[in-house]
Amino acid sequence: MAGIYIHIPFCKQACHYCDFHFSTSLKKKDEMIAALVRELQLRQKELGNEPVETIYFGGGTPSILPITDIRLVIDTIYKLFTVADNPEITVEANPDDLSEERIIALSQNGINRLSIGIQSFFEQDLKLMNRAHNATEALKCLQIATQYFDNISIDLIYGTPGMDNQRWLENIQQALDLGIPHISSYALTVEPKTALQQFIKKGIVPQPDDAVAHEQFLLLVDQLEASGFVHYELSNFGKENYFSRNNSAYWLGKKYLGIGPSAHSYDGIHRSWNIANNTVYIKTIAEDKLPLEIEELTPTDRYNEYVMTGLRTIWGVSIDRIEAEFGPVYKDYLLQEAQQYQDSGKLELKNNILRTTREGKFFSDGIASDLFFVD
Repeated sequence: MAGIYIHIPFCKQACHYCDFHFSTSLKKKDEMIAALVRELQLRQKELGNEPVETIYFGGGTPSILPITDIRLVIDTIYKLFTVADNPEITVEANPDDLSEERIIALSQNGINRLSIGIQSFFEQDLKLMNRAHNATEALKCLQIATQYFDNISIDLIYGTPGMDNQRWLENIQQALDLGIPHISSYALTVEPKTALQQFIKKGIVPQPDDAVAHEQFLLLVDQLEASGFVHYELSNFGKENYFSRNNSAYWLGKKYLGIGPSAHSYDGIHRSWNIANNTVYIKTIAEDKLPLEIEELTPTDRYNEYVMTGLRTIWGVSIDRIEAEFGPVYKDYLLQEAQQYQDSGKLELKNNILRTTREGKFFSDGIASDLFFVD
């Protein structure tokens, strides 16, 4: 099984914390859609006969596209690839794009999952982030969306300067009250060259506090697990049967094809990524060339990636798989380096599966980097 990711590089406005590739101008929208379709044609053979079980429109903000453009891309995928029965087809959306009419149109055109960038149900947080929607729109769009979609995910951000634990708990409770079955939640991070970084440098906004973020992460885990959610990946919580099939495929090392500027692809041995420039991307595709760079992953690269993704998930890192795929040197190294974290209660080894504990989960990326094999 494989996935196809479509990067839609357009947004209404720039969020202060975002460092993704996008443009706030829709001038080249039609050329971009034509290029996406052409790239799908040029890369038709890359997945072999693997059935496509997930189609994911990310960005950027795919929900600003006319429904006809989204439909064209879906129809192109069905025409060119073998699509599994009942695939998960997700569109990332912002609340200000989701009128009732728009939600109905999405539900009638093959989309069966919405991933909605709520971030917060409170005005002061949304203003700090420079989100295009307000708190009223956040609530209203979900009240409507839940009437037409069963499978909805929302994003929530914690660790925001000025947000105390009480407001964070109210954010979580609001999502629970609406019956949302999947929540992706991230600590606010300060990325280089973002507006947020500049505000912090100038003292306009205080630096996010790591200790507060950790505390709010633990509150999130407690609240959601008590409400029947499974914490299946560091930043993702889902009710049974509502895990993101698209994201799970990344963490489980399945193949995926990334279409559009800045999109990444993976076939098990190679990783490739398209150029993060809309004009160059469109021009290159128009010449029937692929604007991408390819990297062949060494056994060490693959080992490191497996450790990184595995420790973020409930599936953990299989010691048997490490030995079978990479050999006893890697297995012995992993067990030796992991021992300090087992001793400190951040990792546990059960049935030959290495996993982070509740205490270790928040630190899983840092732990993984300490377990990386360096040639």
